[in-house]
Amino acid sequence: MSNHPLVSLPRTAKPLSSNEHELMLELQSNGLQLVDALEGAPSRRGGAGPSDHKAVLVGGRPIMVPVHTSTALSSPFVALSPDISGESKVFKDGVEVGRVRFPTSPRFYELKTADGIPYSHIATLHGADVLATTVLQTCIRYDKPDTACQFCAIGQSLAAKRTLARKTPQQLAEVAKAAVELDGVRHMVMTTGTPNRADRGAKVLAESAEAIRATVDLPLQAQCEPPDDFAWFRTMRSAGIDALGLHLEAVTPPVRRRIMPGKAEVSMEKYMEAFEQAVTVFGWGQVSTYILAGLGDSAEDILAMCEDLVALGVYPFVVPFVPISGTPLENHPAPDPGWMRSILEPLAQHLRAAGMTRETIKAGCGRCGACSSLSAFEERG
Repeated sequence: MSNHPLVSLPRTAKPLSSNEHELMLELQSNGLQLVDALEGAPSRRGGAGPSDHKAVLVGGRPIMVPVHTSTALSSPFVALSPDISGESKVFKDGVEVGRVRFPTSPRFYELKTADGIPYSHIATLHGADVLATTVLQTCIRYDKPDTACQFCAIGQSLAAKRTLARKTPQQLAEVAKAAVELDGVRHMVMTTGTPNRADRGAKVLAESAEAIRATVDLPLQAQCEPPDDFAWFRTMRSAGIDALGLHLEAVTPPVRRRIMPGKAEVSMEKYMEAFEQAVTVFGWGQVSTYILAGLGDSAEDILAMCEDLVALGVYPFVVPFVPISGTPLENHPAPDPGWMRSILEPLAQHLRAAGMTRETIKAGCGRCGACSSLSAFEERG
């Protein structure tokens, strides 16, 4: 690991106040309107995974808050430009409800490769201390309405020429080294569009990891669909991948078929088998899954699935669904903060009882925690 100063929250940080915790929960569901041109790390538009966000520090904790969505544009929460201290006042319906900060743009964004490619087109900063990249910015499902995930915007950043269709292992290693040395990045997430129905991206992730770990000692999480042959898990682990994300997104078959018809062809049974096999390779709590709350699954269904996952040693990272502009679900309502609390509070208690929290994960989205308030519930005890 790097010995550079950390940009993430110190382990001994002051606990969140009740007001800060509530603000975090509400901002992630309702979004935030920005006044003037706020300084700080650029917000994300399009791309793979949750997008149309901006990193915000609440009580020093980094969270990703929607700022470009239809929900955010009508949000009752408004942030003013930062004052001389760097704090920004947040108002709800005209009444001040708290103060936040915005992370500064990372130094590695100022660099380019020898052939002129901006480092930010290869990997980006998420949260406060995690480097993230989409190794393949294309997917066999994306361009076909009958197979595409309705929430996905993986092609948008590519069409806008903000990224590359494929990042080479050498490019990723170069940027990862710079991010560690210049900005104190502590771990890295590699996701990918699905290139085929066999390894489903495991091969390119393993190749990328091998090059990165040969260049810099940086914990890595890889994310892909379950490969047909689970032997790929050992290949990925041998390449230097510390943690694995196999993302369900939705937990009931009807919602999966409606929201992501192509990905739903990989059955729940296949996923559960993959989780069990992956845990034997990566270890208890080092396998995780993304669950998007608000797509149609009930709170009871989500919590029941989470209980099954935790029993297998899988960390269920439950996040509020954020509708991304330009997708079929761009006008889908974001989940109510109170409904999110009804899931995250008991889930956090269950995770603590199992000894599986954000702090126990070596790398990845669950470790970062910025796309959900789950870690704040874990801290509350």
